[in-house]
Amino acid sequence: MAKSVVAQVKIQIPGGQATPAPPVGTALGPHGVNIGQFVQQFNDRTRDMAGTIIPVVITIYNDRSFEFITKSPPAAVLIKQAAQIAKGASNPRTEKVGTITRADLEQIAKTKIQDLNTDDLEKAVRIIAGTARSMGVEVVD
Repeated sequence: MAKSVVAQVKIQIPGGQATPAPPVGTALGPHGVNIGQFVQQFNDRTRDMAGTIIPVVITIYNDRSFEFITKSPPAAVLIKQAAQIAKGASNPRTEKVGTITRADLEQIAKTKIQDLNTDDLEKAVRIIAGTARSMGVEVVD
């Protein structure tokens, strides 16, 4: 019997720190996946990105086996790290919570480019700059 896809689950987990507790357990439990096996594989694969939020797409098959793909961290998380802030502004039009340089934007864009809908670095930088502005982070040259 051929394996067929039963479900695809998307969750965000801190790198190297997955546990069987929610959100992992509640996302995978109803599908009968071995949660401990997933947690061990995820933690081994993301050990070098400890603490950074990592989006993961888990494909679950009818024989309860699974595969997963890790994505690059969300742009907002990378911007907060580069600007050294805890969170974005509640009102980004009037409130500025930090600054980020163009070099930082390019570095974030290089990290995120495979997950963005462009393959042009300059356009990727503009996408990341828009995210930064919407968080209340000012872009300086």
